[in-house]
Amino acid sequence: MTVNGKAELVVQDAESNQKLLEAKDRMEAIEGIKRGLESMKSNAGKPGEKFFQEFFTEKATGLVDHVWSLEEIALLAN
Repeated sequence: MTVNGKAELVVQDAESNQKLLEAKDRMEAIEGIKRGLESMKSNAGKPGEKFFQEFFTEKATGLVDHVWSLEEIALLAN
C-alpha cells in the first residue's frame, strides 16, 4: 500500500519475513565482528583470557577461588 507514492505498508509471507530477519541478524553479527577486529587492531579492550577470568570471578558464585584456564572456561561455556 502506498501513500503519496511511498510505501506505507508491506505484506510478506512468513517464510520471506523469516529470511529477512535472519539476514538482518547476520548483518548485525558481521558489524559486531568488524568492530571487534578494529578494537583488537587498536589494542582497545582486553585479552579474552583476562575478560573471562573477570567475568567468571564476578558472576559465578562458589567458583571464585579457582583460577580458570581457557580450556576450563570453554568447557563451562558448552
